[in-house]
Amino acid sequence: MKRPLLVLLATCLLSFSVGAQTESGASAAPAPVAGSAPEALLAPEAPPAAAASVAPTRVESKRVWVIPVREAIDQPILYVLRRGLKEAIAEKADVVVLDMKTPGGRLDVTFEIMEALEKFPGQRITYVNDQAISAGAFISAVTDEIWFSPRGKIGAAAPVGAQGKDVDVTMKQKIVSFLKAEVRSVSEGKGYRGQVISAMIDADHELKIGDEVLKPKGELLTLTAQEASKSYGQPPQPLLAAGIAKTIDDLLTQKYGAGNFSVKQLEVTWSETLAQYLTAWSPILMGLGLLAVFIEFKTPGFGVFGITGGVLLGVVFFGHYVAGLSGHEPALVFALGAMLVAAEILFFPGLILPALFGVLLMLGALVWSMADLWPNEPITVAWSGDAFAQPLQNLGLGLVLAVVFGAALARFIPRGWVWDKMVVQEAIGGVAQVAGIGPEGAAQVDALIGQRGVAVTVLRPSGQVEVAGRRYEAIVEVGAVDAGDAVVVRGRTAFALLVERVSA
Repeated sequence: MKRPLLVLLATCLLSFSVGAQTESGASAAPAPVAGSAPEALLAPEAPPAAAASVAPTRVESKRVWVIPVREAIDQPILYVLRRGLKEAIAEKADVVVLDMKTPGGRLDVTFEIMEALEKFPGQRITYVNDQAISAGAFISAVTDEIWFSPRGKIGAAAPVGAQGKDVDVTMKQKIVSFLKAEVRSVSEGKGYRGQVISAMIDADHELKIGDEVLKPKGELLTLTAQEASKSYGQPPQPLLAAGIAKTIDDLLTQKYGAGNFSVKQLEVTWSETLAQYLTAWSPILMGLGLLAVFIEFKTPGFGVFGITGGVLLGVVFFGHYVAGLSGHEPALVFALGAMLVAAEILFFPGLILPALFGVLLMLGALVWSMADLWPNEPITVAWSGDAFAQPLQNLGLGLVLAVVFGAALARFIPRGWVWDKMVVQEAIGGVAQVAGIGPEGAAQVDALIGQRGVAVTVLRPSGQVEVAGRRYEAIVEVGAVDAGDAVVVRGRTAFALLVERVSA
C-alpha cells in the first residue's frame, strides 16, 4: 500500500515542476526519480510548438509624408508646409519628413513653422538634403531626428538683418539669448542637440564635450554629415545626426526596413505658388478692392470700378483658397453675400438691409478664408487662439487703406484730369441732355455760341459750365480751366459745349 502512495505523490510533484518550468520558459526536463514512477510518467514533456519555433513579429507599414522645404524660408514655404501637415494629419500619417535644402530666411516665419510642426502628432524627421543653414537649423531642432545626405551641412545660424548686415550689438544679444533658450526648450532629452545648435547661433559659445573642445569661442559652428555623426561621451552617442542616407528611401529603409513604409511626396503646383505670393499682397489688394466698390456706389450705373473691385476682392479670396487655408464653406458664404448685394442693386434699391448684410457676409468670408484652421479643430478653440488674429488684422488694414485712399481721392483727384475722365464725364452727360444738348436742342445750343459763362467744375479737359442760368457739359480744347473762371462758348459737339477761358 505504501508504494502506490509514493508513486502518486512523486507524480504530483513532477507535474508541478514541469508546469512551473514550462510557464517560466525553461526548456530543460526534470531529472527522473528512479523507481518512483513508470517510464511514461517520468519521460520529459515535448516542448510547446511556440517555444520550438517563434513566429516573426509583423512590422506595421508606416505612412510617410515628405514635405519639401526648399529655397529661402519665407511665407510661401510656410504655406506649403502647413498644407502638407494638414494633409498628413487628415490622412493619419505616422511620419513627416522635411526634405530640406535652404540657406535660411525670415526668423518670424521660422517660428511659425516650428509651431506648426509641433501640432503634428506623429514622428517628425529632417533630411538635410543637402543644407540646413541658419533658419533651417532652427527648424531641424524641432524635429525628432535629423538625418543627413552624404554632402549634408547644417549650422551658421547667427541672426542678421534683412539685408544680411549685422544687427545692433544690444539687439543681437537679446535675440541670441532668446534663440538659445528656445533651442534648449525644444532640445530637451535629445542628447547634445541643444549645445550644438547654441554653438551655431552664438559665436561666443564654446562647444566642449568632456575634455575635447569641438568649437572654440569666436566662430560659428557648421557641421558636415560626418562630423554630425561622430559619437562622444559615455555612453557614446552621436553629436547631432541620427544617420546618413543617400536618399529618403534609403533613410526609411534603414529606419523601418525594406517594404515597411509607403511614401507620399507633397507636390507644389505653379498655381499654389502664385496664390502664395498673392496672399502676401492681400491687405493692399483688399483695400483697393473696397475703395473701387465704394466709388462704384457713388457713381451712376455699373462700370469699371464695380468690375475692378469685384476682381480685386475675388483675387484676395481666391488666393487664400488656393493656398489651402480654407474649405468650401467660406466660398458659399461669400457667394451668398454677393447675391444679397446684387438683389439690393437690382430688385430692392434703397432698402439697404440686404446689401449691408451681404457686405458683412462677404467680409466674414474673406476673414474665414484667410484663417489657419487645423483638421478636426473645434471652432471654439480657433476663436480662443490666434487663428483669426492675422485675417482680422488684414481686413482692418484693408479697411483703413480704403478710407485713406478714399479721403485722398475726395480731396485731390476731383481737381485733376484723372477724376474728370473717370467719373465727371459720365455723370455730367445726363445733365447736359436735360439742358438741351442733342438733336432736338441743337438750335438752342447754337444760340449760346459767343456767350460768356462760368466754370462750375474744373475742366481738364471736360467738366461743367453755367451759361445763361443753365448747366452744360463742356470741353476745353487747349489747357485747363479752374472752377469759377470765366469762359466763352466757341462751339459745340453732339453732347458738349466747346469753351475757352476768358483771359484777363
